[in-house]
Amino acid sequence: MNKSKNFLQTYIVKLFRSHSNKEGQGEKELEQIAAQEQKVFAFETLVAATRDFHATHKLGEGGFGPVYKGKLNDGREIAVKRLSHTSNQGRKEFMNEAKLLARVQHRNVVNLLGYCVHGSEKLLVYEYVPHESLDKLLFKSNKREELDWKRRYDIICGVARGLLYLHEDSHNCIIHRDIKASNILLDDKWIPKIADFGMARLFPEDQTHVNTRVAGTNGYMAPEYVMHGHLSVKADVFSFGVLVLELISGQRNSSFNLSVDAQSLLDWAYKLYKKGKSLDILDAVLAPTAVTEQVAMCIQIGLLCTQGDPTLRPTMHRVVVILSKKPSNLEEPTRPGVAGTRYRRSRRPGALSSTAGTSGESNLSDSSFNTNTGTGTTSMSQQKMSTNSPPQPKTGTSSRSHKSDTRGKRPIE
Repeated sequence: MNKSKNFLQTYIVKLFRSHSNKEGQGEKELEQIAAQEQKVFAFETLVAATRDFHATHKLGEGGFGPVYKGKLNDGREIAVKRLSHTSNQGRKEFMNEAKLLARVQHRNVVNLLGYCVHGSEKLLVYEYVPHESLDKLLFKSNKREELDWKRRYDIICGVARGLLYLHEDSHNCIIHRDIKASNILLDDKWIPKIADFGMARLFPEDQTHVNTRVAGTNGYMAPEYVMHGHLSVKADVFSFGVLVLELISGQRNSSFNLSVDAQSLLDWAYKLYKKGKSLDILDAVLAPTAVTEQVAMCIQIGLLCTQGDPTLRPTMHRVVVILSKKPSNLEEPTRPGVAGTRYRRSRRPGALSSTAGTSGESNLSDSSFNTNTGTGTTSMSQQKMSTNSPPQPKTGTSSRSHKSDTRGKRPIE
């Protein structure tokens, strides 16, 4: 067995050395990780676990390649990402994900169990997460009622803690770059886990931002990143804010098309917030279980995270503190960012607003889509929460075009 592991480790090293010299430092680091972490799986083990990658074990397929469910001899259930032989981008993501996740351990980040290289076969092995990805439950199924307010609030808190770990507590600062509903997995206890690190980047500690090629998903990318390629942790904060508002409203930002005077979910939420009607964005199925104070607080957090000026957005540490301490007053959010326009650096208003009111790779290289943000206030009563429902979506085709998300597959769907 040790000879097999040593052979595979040597093979991985040879594979990565075939890349350009520019990536040499990363390859050396991965070689060290492979030796230290002992996260190498024999190809025969994965063939047996997935019954030779049988079609009945296939969970889904993304830009990386197909994903299969398997079961190891020790009883553990696994999800196996199998790199497509024709995917050049996938090869880069394979190396990136293996390198970044090898030493990442957190309750709210998907656990990479190991990897395998066998001839032309390249595979990543994850823990199996039984529930569907968040976007399938929230947007694509009749199971949305299972996501009551407590579960949605716990998802918001869990994703916030996972991002805080990546930004501040992991061995290096990691910017995910693709936080979205389809990259949030839910385990058997509904604990959220951030997945798909193919586009993630290490962030230098001594810099405020880095310039990089724009890659992400329509509706979740921060405007300064889309317009100028400026990447910082605040880009993840923006995406998190979009996710929070989607969880509260049950609406997808990238395809928002309600019969209301708003360009996007974020724009709609912000306009309602300014009118003192923030709770009007609440998903109708949440009315029986929603806690007004928590919903109002999360709406305001979502707006603060999606402000146009990245310097005004809170850090994930600040977000986690707000969620844990539940302060009665928060900063007043400024207008959300709109991708495709230059943001105007604005001053933070001095006044504070009450959040309670009473005692919540689809690669794009252009900047043609909207990522407005918005939310409302907390004047809505509990009675109104139980009787009001959000406007129904229009029928027909939206006048705004948006690109399909071809990479929105979770590792285990």
